[in-house]
Amino acid sequence: MANAISVKSVSFTYRTEDGESRSTKALDGISIEVESGSYCAILGPNGSGKSTLAKIIDILELPDEGQVCVLGVNATNEEEFYRIRENCAYVFQNPDNQIVGTIVEEDVAFGPENLGIKLPELRERVDEALKYVGLYDLRKREAAALSGGQKQKLAIAGALAMQPKVLILDESTAMLDPVSRDEFLDLVEKMNREKGITVLTITHDMNEAARCEKIFVVEHGQVTMSGTPAQIFSHPDVIKKAGLELPPDISLVYEIAKLSESQVAEDDIKDRESRIKAAVRFAESAKDIPEAPVHDLREKKRKIMEISDLSFSYDNKKTYALEHINLDVYEGEILAVVGKSGCGKTTFISHLNGIVKPQSGSVKLFSRDGNIYTTSKKKDIAEIRKNVGLVFQYPEYQLFEETVEKDIAYGLLCQSKEQENLKARVKEAATMSGLDVETLEKSPFELSGGQKRRAALAGVLIMKPQVLVLDEPAAGLDPKGRADMFEIICALRDSGTTIILVSHNMDEAARYADRIFCIKEGKAVAEGAAEELFESNERARGYGLSMPILYDFADMVKKELLRKHPEISLMPPFPDPAKEASSIVRSVLHAE
Repeated sequence: MANAISVKSVSFTYRTEDGESRSTKALDGISIEVESGSYCAILGPNGSGKSTLAKIIDILELPDEGQVCVLGVNATNEEEFYRIRENCAYVFQNPDNQIVGTIVEEDVAFGPENLGIKLPELRERVDEALKYVGLYDLRKREAAALSGGQKQKLAIAGALAMQPKVLILDESTAMLDPVSRDEFLDLVEKMNREKGITVLTITHDMNEAARCEKIFVVEHGQVTMSGTPAQIFSHPDVIKKAGLELPPDISLVYEIAKLSESQVAEDDIKDRESRIKAAVRFAESAKDIPEAPVHDLREKKRKIMEISDLSFSYDNKKTYALEHINLDVYEGEILAVVGKSGCGKTTFISHLNGIVKPQSGSVKLFSRDGNIYTTSKKKDIAEIRKNVGLVFQYPEYQLFEETVEKDIAYGLLCQSKEQENLKARVKEAATMSGLDVETLEKSPFELSGGQKRRAALAGVLIMKPQVLVLDEPAAGLDPKGRADMFEIICALRDSGTTIILVSHNMDEAARYADRIFCIKEGKAVAEGAAEELFESNERARGYGLSMPILYDFADMVKKELLRKHPEISLMPPFPDPAKEASSIVRSVLHAE
């Protein structure tokens, strides 16, 4: 089969504003071949060169050295710019950054219109694309009024209307809830299957990569591994060394294999059925009973916030973004707020430090000094904002100063122009958020996505809040960056800071949160420990959630074990693969 994309010995270095080359190459002699009609993933840590490679392929950048051929056309020749661009579509991470039309159908028409497509063909392309992605009934709606998942579908419709032969996805699912993410990926796979479009996805989501035909691992601007998902994930030590991780289901297979002293073969993890069979076989072959895992139950401390009968409407009470929400928040806990995009999560957390004032109901803060403050009282807002810090989903929107140091110090200086030990407090906040001290002198706009997230976090931590509200703090980070971020979050929790965490990642919510609070269509529908909310697929779906991948896979393994060994007694699921493996193996061995 012919190659849709051919990259040979390409190098590229970004330049500073004065035209000087930076010291480190973004791409360093990279080579990659992508077959026509294939569905491939590019994995790698932040800063490895993945996005730069995608931009080179789509001629958003031109290489310093090497050859790039897209659909048989020389991409290093600027005269071929339009021939490639009209056949190569690019979908970015943040859907808001790629919408140009006010109305949905106008946005879809933008690309083909710029290619010179006239009516009635333009009308036919727009309608066909919207029907294909399921947005035809919303064609007259304002694009800004769509949910995050709908906006990404809109981006796909805009790409489809251009009738591309290559589709590049750059972290396009990072901001989507699990249900919207699966719908989006199903749509992409349908395009690949039915229309023969070559799909190249850049992702940090190992589960998304496992759905592809082939994976390329990029490190330091070079491809270090390539192969099928089973070939790549059959080398866990190499994956870990690259700053990546195994998908949760494959990780569970390895953990059970470790307890049975078995080796995981490539065929054991090639698909879900193979993984279930391997996990069962390994569990049955274990000989030693591992130590019984224990569910971590954190004792509730004093109440620090109280949300009572909170309701809010954006359209004069025709519909409610929040309706009669009641919730107590406790000192030193991690509380995860979950739910589908558009369910009201952002509206909810915007009430917690007075950005949005309750239309009915109340939000109260019980401060360290014994006072009770409420967001409905204007005189209390300043005190509440000192004690309730909020880091938004897109940290770059919170950064604006000349240097990172000034940005971190800004909030503290707003309280008083003369702060004692200001530099020491800036350094302390930077260290707590995982920023290198050398970063403080840089412009915040020079930072990577992960560094921007940490800088925004440091700007809140310097205020030493009692409550820290984080909206998708790990979105867009590579696996190591995510792990580092949650290490910071857990350390803050252990030091007494209350964490309210908005997350679309059910595995992370289950693993790190002491409690999970679920909102569905503006209403509170569930609150409790992960093993309660995710007791079954049916229960999770009733809350509008998808099961954590680890829980879902472990449930299939347990059902197969129960079919073969009806006498065994299984514990509730554990969010950690090692503990879940120990629980499964112990249950099987006890039965014998």
